Parts: sequence; structure tokens; C-alpha cells
Amino acid sequence: MTVQTDARVREILRRAQPPLAGFLPGLLWGVLSATAAVSLLAVSGWLIVSASIVDSLVPLSIAVVGVRFFAVSRAVTRYLERLSGHDAALRRLAVTRADMVHRLIPLSPAGLGRTDRGRVLSALVDDVENLQNLPLRVVQPLAVAGVVAVGAVVFVTVVSPPAGLALAVCLLVAAGAAVGLGWMLGSRAETRVSLRRAELSAALVDYFGSLDVLIAYGAEAAARKRVQSADAALRNAATRASLAQAIAAGVVSAMAGAASVWALASTYPGLRTGAIDGPWLAVVVLVPMVVFEVFGAVPIAAASWRSVRTSARRVVDVLPQRRPDELRGDDGVDAGGIEGSLRLRNVRATWPGGVEGLRGVDLDLEPGERVLVSGASGAGKSTLAAALVGFLRVDGEYSLGGRDAATLSGPTLRSVVGLCEQSPQLFDEDIRQNLLFARDTASDDELRAVLDRVGLGEWVRERGGLDARVGDRGALVSGGQAQRIALARVLLRGFPVLVLDEPTAGVDPAASDALLRDLLEAAREQSVLLISHVAPPVGTVDRVVRIEAGRTV
Repeated sequence: MTVQTDARVREILRRAQPPLAGFLPGLLWGVLSATAAVSLLAVSGWLIVSASIVDSLVPLSIAVVGVRFFAVSRAVTRYLERLSGHDAALRRLAVTRADMVHRLIPLSPAGLGRTDRGRVLSALVDDVENLQNLPLRVVQPLAVAGVVAVGAVVFVTVVSPPAGLALAVCLLVAAGAAVGLGWMLGSRAETRVSLRRAELSAALVDYFGSLDVLIAYGAEAAARKRVQSADAALRNAATRASLAQAIAAGVVSAMAGAASVWALASTYPGLRTGAIDGPWLAVVVLVPMVVFEVFGAVPIAAASWRSVRTSARRVVDVLPQRRPDELRGDDGVDAGGIEGSLRLRNVRATWPGGVEGLRGVDLDLEPGERVLVSGASGAGKSTLAAALVGFLRVDGEYSLGGRDAATLSGPTLRSVVGLCEQSPQLFDEDIRQNLLFARDTASDDELRAVLDRVGLGEWVRERGGLDARVGDRGALVSGGQAQRIALARVLLRGFPVLVLDEPTAGVDPAASDALLRDLLEAAREQSVLLISHVAPPVGTVDRVVRIEAGRTV
């Protein structure tokens, strides 16, 4: 791990740790809960032994009240610890995940073309979620165990210095064993767990995302074998990590017994000389047991720390250190009231990795105009679409409504220019939800009206209305219907300029003309830039611009 990467990992870990104001209540409740557990066993041991040798009921009554108090307070403080600790951790988890998505947004989609989808998904879900274990399973348990261990050693030392020495030595040996054995036996396996989990996630995403193609080409068995292999590797790594953790926990348990035996052996002679009485002897023998019960979180915390650090490293690997120069940032001026005119002069754009897409494009689009951009596959048509909506950095003159697009913020640019991609993204929800994310204040009447505009009104009514589902990635609708739903979203948003990128891709040629005609008519007063290698019906566009090898001709 390089110094720079290590610094970024520490930054991720700092972001995963809740601020002190939110984290401190859970920590305090945890200390009180553990202290109540130690006190409960100490008072119970004293009470049981005292009840057999004393005649007065006054001290016994006080001890009974103490047992009840510590029993109830242990349960209450334990609940409050979980409530406060998980609330702080989950709130921080939401901030951490949102921050990661915010960092990925400038890369989407132009900068993520070569990224493993399973790897990104695993980092966004599994690895970011694992970061919540930093406060819950690392920092808080270690802090609670440390405070309780020090307090218990001081208390036992006051009662019996030899027993206090025994407890302190055994705690130190247990801490060393928990950390050292766990690191020697399980660090490599625990590091591999996150990696193997990501590999399994990638295999599953590829398998289910391309199942129809795999079956069609006879590659399903090989893909299924890859999933099974990844699953076996994950189980093997998890088993090894669990075994190392179990060995460390076993050593800690053994040291708990050793502490009690040592305390008994060193304190028992004082019973004969009167240096200690029977009830307090029971206390110094029993207290190490419950202290080590609290201290048993240390092996788990050590293993969780290694797992959390590995997850932070994987998150760093997914997040770019810097945005590629070819991508446009979102910085700029927020502005409104920009009309739907567009002007390009000698525009050039390059994809990340140095793949040049546009080498010199000149284009004008007036308000309400329909312009067809044609060209062979690979000529630069989709690059033009990515540049217009601000996914790629543009060299040359690009203006919207007379405003320099380079001075506008990314959100402002994308509020003026809307893009319908050739493979529109539909979510596995009903039609209503697939439209509402474009404008969540729209009423059902407005949704039905925009569906009528794109020619889907009757089809939606036949399917049962807006509650009809579209399936995973639009599996329950045809390619043409998916394009119409995508256009309905764009219309609902009200972009002054619409860019339709290959809207007939994947559509039956026989239905291509009808789809193009309906899409262009639905746009009405909006300016439309139709990018297509298929000629639209005669009379539906005002001009044709052709692109060849990244240049307009």
C-alpha cells in the first residue's frame, strides 16, 4: 500500500467514524452496561457468601437492593447502548454511502465504461456497509473493554493486591494473544473475505444480467461454474477467518479461568490470617470471569478492524483519486431561463483513455427545430450526445441560448439538455415510479397525459394503469415501449432541448417509422436533436447533419 493510498484509507475510516457528539452517548451507555454487569456479579457473590456467615439482615438487604439495581440497570443501559450506538453508526453509514455516490457521479457514465459492475456494486453495498463495524465492533467495544478492565483491576487491587496483579497480567496476555494470534492466523484470510465477496458479487451480476445471452450461446454452464467457484472460495476464506477468531477467543477464555485460579491461589492464604474475609474472597475470584466476558469483545474487534480496513481499501480502489481530464466537472454558474437554442463550432471531445470521439463538429439548433444527426457506427454520434449533456469535456465553442456552456454548472446544463439514450434505464418498479423520479410532484393525471403524448395511453390502460410493472431493466416491455417511457420522462421534466440517441435501436424495423414519428410529434415546441443512422419519415425533421470520423461534413 503506497503512502498516498494509505492516507486515503485513513480518510475513509475517519469519515466512517461518527462524530464524538453522536458517538459518545452510546460509548457511555456501553461503559455503564459493562460496569453494571461486573457490579452485579461482585454483589451477588458477596451476598451469597455473606448470607451463610452473617446474622444481621441489614447488609444483606442492602446487597439484595444492589443486585436488583444492577440487574435492571444492566438491561436498560444495554438497550440504550444498542439504540444510541446503532443510531449513530447508521446515520454515519448513510452519509458515507451518499459521499461515495457523490464522488462517482462525475464519472458516470463516461468514466465507468471499463469498470467491473460487480466490483462497484460490492463496494457500494458490502464494503461501505462493513464500515459501520468500525464504531460498533471496533472502537466502542475496545473503549468499553479498556475502561472496564482498568476499573476492575483498580477495584480488585484495592481488595487484594495479589488478585489485582493476577487480573492485570492475565488481561495483558489475553490482549496480546487476541491481537497477535488473530493477526498471524487470520489476517490473510480476513483480507481475502472482502475480495472473494466482491468476486462472487461480480460473478452473480454477470450471470443473472446476461443469462439469456449465456443460454443462447451455450455458455451458461461455464458462467454457473464461475459462480460456484467464487462461492467456494468465499466459504473457504470465511471458514479460515472464523477459525482464527475462534482460537483467539479460546485463548481469552482460558486466561479468564487462569485469572480466577491465580486470584484464588494468591488470596486464599489471607483468609486464614484475616487479611481478607470470605465474601470478599468470592468477589476477587468471580470478578475476573465477568471482566473477561466484557474483554471477550477484543478478538472480535481485532478481526473486525482488519475487515473494516480491507473494505476501506476496496472503497479507495473503486473511488478515483482524481477525475480524468476528459470528463467535465459540475462546477459552474447555476442559471435559469435558458432557451432551447444550441451552437457548436469546431467542437472536439475525447473519452477517458485518450480515445478521440469528436474532431471538429459544427452544429446549430434553433428553438423548436428538429435536426437529424446521421452517420455510420463509430462516427461519433453517441460521443456528441455525451458531450452535449456534460459527460465529456468539450474543446471549442459550445453555447446554449447564447450562454457559454463551459460556464454553466453540470446540473444547469442537464436541466436544459435532456438525453434519451439508446438503451433507456427502467427500474423494476411500476410505471408510475419510473416516471415520478423525473418530477416527483406530478399527479396521476399529468402522468397519464404525458403517456398519451408518447402513444402509450391505451397500452397502459390495458395493462391495468400506472401500477403496471415494467420488470427488471424493462424486461416486461418491448424496446419501442421502453423508448416511449423514457421520452415520457424527458417530457415530464420539461427540457428545452431533447437529444434522442438512437431511439430505434432494438426496435423492429417495421415499427421504426411509427416510433420516430410519435417521438418527434410528442416533443411539440421543444428543440430536438435526433441522433440516428436510420432515416426518419419524410417531413419529420427540418435539417440533416452528417458526421464522419468525428467531423461534420
